[in-house]
Amino acid sequence: MSEGRVTLGAAGELRLSGVLDYQTGPALLGAGKTLIDQSTASPVVVDCSAVEKSTSVGISLLLAYMRQAARKQRTLRVIHLPEEMLHIAEVSGLKGILPVEG
Repeated sequence: MSEGRVTLGAAGELRLSGVLDYQTGPALLGAGKTLIDQSTASPVVVDCSAVEKSTSVGISLLLAYMRQAARKQRTLRVIHLPEEMLHIAEVSGLKGILPVEG
């Protein structure tokens, strides 16, 4: 498994990859907020297709990214959310809050 990363794609989307847990979360939080500020995309799209493993930290990151996008008067969409993360969102009652597509 690889360390968690968040990068900005060519179309302005954020790409989460690797492991999202308490060790990688703080760095991903700061980096993601910075990338949302730099992105010109509207809505901001977060692609989770390369996430290898996630704890509840992954869901927390998505919620924080939503708040950051809202601060910039933009919306956020999440695509390719892994089943593991979808299950965590369901159990925690957050599935209806996260703007998940596909």
